[in-house]
Amino acid sequence: MIQDTAPQGNRTQAQRTAATRAKLLDAAIDSLVEHGYSGTSTQGIAKRAGVSRGAQLHHFPTKESLVVAAVEHLVDKRLTEILEARPEPERGFEALLDGFSGPLFDAALELWVAARTDRVLHEAMIPLERKVSDALRIGCLEIMGDRVTPEGIDLSIELARGFAVSALMRTPESDREFRERLLPVWKALVMK
Repeated sequence: MIQDTAPQGNRTQAQRTAATRAKLLDAAIDSLVEHGYSGTSTQGIAKRAGVSRGAQLHHFPTKESLVVAAVEHLVDKRLTEILEARPEPERGFEALLDGFSGPLFDAALELWVAARTDRVLHEAMIPLERKVSDALRIGCLEIMGDRVTPEGIDLSIELARGFAVSALMRTPESDREFRERLLPVWKALVMK
């Protein structure tokens, strides 16, 4: 979330714009997580963000543009957090799994499922999915270096996504057990 430290009257137009966009993006993620894609509306997001409907429409003219921008915003933020944490290369797979959790994953999953039958959302999601995949590859390379081939990284991203989806149907205890049992197999498959 963008911190606005300037007094109200002294903010520049760019600061006001950034603050409004940040409020809308945060509210969109919260709404996706709480209500799902079908229960999320631009009017509800504007209300949750505390901005006018006109301001929302000025920044994001469609629901699709708003929710995709919100997930993109969260992807950038999450990747920065992971890279700044500098996980040990031995924990790179766990860091990747952690990347597919929390509000980012919940919001993205809502959009993936909705995009299956919503042509407009599907088209809007394609550039975002490319960006997410590129960011994940860069993050994995940064963490794991040359210990994993590019194909191994791509396979790892797909496996992490699959782990995250199947974890929705497991208890936290059974998920930990599942990870502990399968993580060594996964590492053996993709590490040089």
